Amino acid sequence: MSGMKEYFSWFYMLATTIFVLTCLYLAIGPYRHLKLGPPDSKPDYSFFSWLGLLFAAGMGVGLVFWGVAEPVLHYMEPPPGYEAESEAAAEAALKYSVFHWALQPWGVFAIIGLTMAFFKFRKKRPGLISHAFYPLIGDKANGPLGKVINIFATLATAVGVATTFGLSAMQVSGGISEVFGTPNNITSQLIIIAIITVLFLISALSGVDKGIRYLSTSNIIIAGVLMILVLFLGPTVFLLESFTTTVGQYLGEYIPLSLSLDPYGDDYWFGDWTIFFWAWVIAWGPYVGTFIARISRGRTIREFVLGVLFVPALLGAIWFSVMGGTGLHMQVNEVVDIAGKAQENEELAFFLMLGNLPLGTVLSILGILLIAIFFITSADSASYVLSVLSSKGTLTPRKITKLAWGLLISVTAAILLLSGGLEALRAMAIIAALPFTVIVLVMIVSLIKGLRQEL
Repeated sequence: MSGMKEYFSWFYMLATTIFVLTCLYLAIGPYRHLKLGPPDSKPDYSFFSWLGLLFAAGMGVGLVFWGVAEPVLHYMEPPPGYEAESEAAAEAALKYSVFHWALQPWGVFAIIGLTMAFFKFRKKRPGLISHAFYPLIGDKANGPLGKVINIFATLATAVGVATTFGLSAMQVSGGISEVFGTPNNITSQLIIIAIITVLFLISALSGVDKGIRYLSTSNIIIAGVLMILVLFLGPTVFLLESFTTTVGQYLGEYIPLSLSLDPYGDDYWFGDWTIFFWAWVIAWGPYVGTFIARISRGRTIREFVLGVLFVPALLGAIWFSVMGGTGLHMQVNEVVDIAGKAQENEELAFFLMLGNLPLGTVLSILGILLIAIFFITSADSASYVLSVLSSKGTLTPRKITKLAWGLLISVTAAILLLSGGLEALRAMAIIAALPFTVIVLVMIVSLIKGLRQEL
């Protein structure tokens, strides 16, 4: 993994920035009014249901896992150029956290989702990654080259999802241990994986329009309620000022943040944080992109980009400012040493913050419920997407295929946890993402070529 970070950090930074800039061009360029489907098609889901599905599939578990841990850990071990535990480090902690969860990851998802939706619903191609390259490779999309592309996409998806599955199990276990005093160890995590697997397989068998849709909508409501409670039970004015300052700094320093590494140092901080996150979201790209494509038929390109890129980025910034800001406020004012525990177990940070607020137990139980449902919806939609990718692109894969993929994801996550926990999960994500980054860059060329044919 260290070799990947040492030699390809620059590549990940450039690629993710290109994805975002391409999205902006598509939203304001000559193709913005084209629909992802026939010209008279209408969206399949209301805007709120669509956002709920986007958020649950794309970011849910990650936001909860890292929402407090990441800013607090950045404060203790800040990026190069900042003094640890200083006021500047606290501001940088929130700024870099928002950077990691705002435009860049959603740029990856938007490019893949838009390309898949365009070729599936507008061009009537099969819902496979290989057919996103049809303007470049023609009928080879059905041949050996297409199969290689689809295999890479499927492997990247399986690893990305298993990584998140493992993180989710760690956090549910940590949350339950904080609230109810149960052990937080590998046995607990494996039991949680087994229980969640049964639940998400039940949901998966009920289909996208029932299981995933209802769970996603309920989850965005729970997340909103929890965030509002923390905002008003926590240091409200401080949080509002932090949000304003963080968003201002993020927008003002967007290009430097997007393209800065540490060539005169050892790049250790960027490798452990920024590059890991970029690799993780790229590994997730085929899964989230394919799922977003599935739920976005009938939307214009501009509506798609605004919905997929900007709304989740704004929600992510608000989430980190409220949750991470509250955690930072507690750490700086020595209410509780969140960082001390988070340096050993990142998954505990969120619940340490909630537990030290008024109504802490109620908030923590809500937090566990939130993670559990995000966990189920992520695994549910992932098993659906992997089934699509391995069933010649049909949007209605067989139930037995979904069951098989669901079990495989669970077993992979369990093996990764047993073999080294978070470090094993991180290493797998970075390795799996590299070849797929190249594929997504070529995908942009194919998409632009396909769009030109429409004008």
